[in-house]
Amino acid sequence: MSELASAQSASNESPPPDDLEGELDAFIQPLLIDDNVVHNLAYQFSKVYEELAIRSDEQFLPTPVTKLPTGQETGQFLAIDVGGTNLRVAFIELLGDAEELLPTANGVERSRETIRNAQRPRVRRTLEKAWPIGEHLKMDKTEDLFAWIGDCIAEVVSDRLTSDNDKTPVPEELAMGITFSFPMIQTELSSATLMPMGKGFTISSDLDLGSTLLQGYIRHTRRQSPTSSSPKAKRRKLGPLPRLKVTAITNDTIATLASLAYSVKSLPNSRVVAGIVVGTGVNATIPMKFSSLGEAKVESIRKNKPDATETVVNTEVTIAGACGPLQSMTTEWDRQLDKNCARPGFQPLEYMTGGRYIGELVRLIFFDYMTRAHKPPVPAASLPATIVHSYSFTTTFVSAVVARARSDSELAGELKRRIPPPESSNWGWTPHSAGALRKIAHLVQVRSAGLIAASTVGLLATVGEIALSEPGSPASLPDGMVLTDSKPSSPKSILSSLQRDTRDGLSPAPGSSAWKSGPEELVIAYTGGIIQHYPNFKEQTQRFIDRLVMRAGVQDGGKSVFLREARDGGIIGAGVLAGMETMERNSS
Repeated sequence: MSELASAQSASNESPPPDDLEGELDAFIQPLLIDDNVVHNLAYQFSKVYEELAIRSDEQFLPTPVTKLPTGQETGQFLAIDVGGTNLRVAFIELLGDAEELLPTANGVERSRETIRNAQRPRVRRTLEKAWPIGEHLKMDKTEDLFAWIGDCIAEVVSDRLTSDNDKTPVPEELAMGITFSFPMIQTELSSATLMPMGKGFTISSDLDLGSTLLQGYIRHTRRQSPTSSSPKAKRRKLGPLPRLKVTAITNDTIATLASLAYSVKSLPNSRVVAGIVVGTGVNATIPMKFSSLGEAKVESIRKNKPDATETVVNTEVTIAGACGPLQSMTTEWDRQLDKNCARPGFQPLEYMTGGRYIGELVRLIFFDYMTRAHKPPVPAASLPATIVHSYSFTTTFVSAVVARARSDSELAGELKRRIPPPESSNWGWTPHSAGALRKIAHLVQVRSAGLIAASTVGLLATVGEIALSEPGSPASLPDGMVLTDSKPSSPKSILSSLQRDTRDGLSPAPGSSAWKSGPEELVIAYTGGIIQHYPNFKEQTQRFIDRLVMRAGVQDGGKSVFLREARDGGIIGAGVLAGMETMERNSS
């Protein structure tokens, strides 16, 4: 069944007249995406990524993270997660393997213990607080934004000190891990320089993130006197609060990868191989060998870590340089959104998939349909203001209301209450108009899931984790379809070609010999509001990934690719990386 057909079957209402339904189907045709399109995109992405890894100064950026956590890291660390919409601060306690159950000789009991160990919590969060980052803060001067962040950090640190009833001595310095959801350049884990960014922030590039954050907090390390203008200071320990030491800085995708690699004790034949964030913004990270990256890119990391051969790469795959393959499926609505956003042409993939833009894209398409293609056309002045004005129709509303409606009639009633037309309008929500909005939202979501799947599988193919057949080749066709004058490759030849690409390093693949102990599961750590909370988004992405991998035939080691949630990966990963760096420094 096509995605359009599945969208139609989502409604249990009587269909609108055939002519209305036909005009809607024709109108939204450019949004359709299928397995062939996704496969072609994934293959093209993989080739583009190979080039960018060698040549780009803005994408596939090496980071100082040259290994994943061992699971032995322990201790308590202050963690900060600065996202596109929220700030979170917490203390992260790494529990390590202290309570790990020892294996027994009995095979059945050993299997049970393996499962229990995998399910045992390995991280404890305490005193966590979150704050929305208001639009005014995003537009403020850099020092004002970071002064506010410093105040929020001070609030949690103060709570930590008073929660022990002053029985615990005040430490002179707290080790801290920081996650910034922005592109950055790093030569060492404890410092980072901001690159040009989007997400509605006006922070200047070339900013030293660590020192700027410390500057926003430093006034809290000096003794303060309560004043009438600072009511919070009266409720908090007035200070001086302990100093902070920036131990690790990373972005949200790398934090997500580190979080799941530490928090989930992998079952046999299971490896965490990449991380993706699909929320307000979109990004991905994956380990890559130095040999796959430009020499100039890895020079500074080689100096600091001469024994390293691989690095976790910040891909920034949504930036324009990686998005050439999208041109063939970019619609007029995509171009309109791009043209009117804060940074036209900067992040084409994010404009098609990110939470900041999905609601606006749905609004643009629905507005265009109602005012131009619908018969009779509806004047813009007759439509609800939420449908007329840019960025009034949020992705949160689409996810919580439109995507969860059980029928067109139910949605029409909900829309009448929530976003009614002007009182002067003679137009009103009907099952057909609500159904059109619902169908548009569904197809935008399916397309977004397909693009995320294509980008993710393209990355895995780039580093040799999986094989991805060339579109149109016999191996890429559905069962029973073989191109004229072509012979299907034998399983033996497929395995032989795959073995040449087997990788090792941060998380070594066991190779084809792994068949003896069962097929291998490659885990993609994911987090972000869209992939976690938008109805069926994760499931749709997983289906696209499954079909992409199956198209290539037998994978080395019987590999499959599985999305696994790294809940709160941004803030947990900041603590994990701080623990890794502290452990490494203490052992050196």
